[in-house]
Amino acid sequence: MIDEHSSIPNRFEHLLKILQSERFRKKEGLGNEVPFFICPYLPQDDIEIKRLQRQLMQSLKQVGINVLQIDLYDLSIELLKKRGIWERVLNMEPKVSKEQLKELLQGTLDPETHLVPAIAEKMKATHFEIMFISGVGEVFPYIRSHNVLNNLQSTAKEKPTVMFFPGSYIHSLEGGASLDLFGKLQDDKYYRAFNIYHYEI
Repeated sequence: MIDEHSSIPNRFEHLLKILQSERFRKKEGLGNEVPFFICPYLPQDDIEIKRLQRQLMQSLKQVGINVLQIDLYDLSIELLKKRGIWERVLNMEPKVSKEQLKELLQGTLDPETHLVPAIAEKMKATHFEIMFISGVGEVFPYIRSHNVLNNLQSTAKEKPTVMFFPGSYIHSLEGGASLDLFGKLQDDKYYRAFNIYHYEI
């Protein structure tokens, strides 16, 4: 059984097999649910997981499968620069409380009004079969992963989306499903995604 505790090479082989499969790309076996997958990993594996993502993208490209990579941190900076407030945020950061900064960023980078429309633009401008979402830990707490997924549901239902998540994605009959960031912070209830390690091809 492969999971977030398996060795990186084993995870790479397993994920590549899934992502290359026609069954995965055709969204089969999902019972008409949105094709969202969580790839949980231990926070201490972050650097290795970034490398694994790059290797997956290269290997998939070699067999003609294009991946659209969305890094939420990079996208946040891009949006702040586009709106002309990046410098202001940098100047404010040492002077205001964390709570004030969080409020400003949450308003400016709201998933429904700003973030997801920006992702939708990138989707329109790119030919891709699979979308990767990363940078979840870097944008916490001003962007919450469950908010991104909730708002992406109508935009990204045609192609599979894989969110690389530094923590655990737990399903239980009693508690439903929860995204636990860094294995400590319950990011929120989100039950519509599948754990990619459990997907059968």
